[in-house]
Amino acid sequence: MKVKVLNRTYRMSRKEYEGLLQMASEQVPFGVYAVEKGDYAELRHDRCRSITQLKALIRQFKRQGLRVYANRGGPADG
Repeated sequence: MKVKVLNRTYRMSRKEYEGLLQMASEQVPFGVYAVEKGDYAELRHDRCRSITQLKALIRQFKRQGLRVYANRGGPADG
């Protein structure tokens, strides 16, 4: 599968990608950390300030046919 991280694209197995996805999940406590479609995925670092902003961002990606990975843990202070 192809995985885009920042401006680079890497080819890796699904198992390697799932490990990377776990690490990305820990880096974004409240926001979107990855989007995926078919055999392509993109790691993101979209932090949100409110649940409304997060929902709007998720809807925007889903309209494009992407599967969205997001954390709704609440905004981190500090």
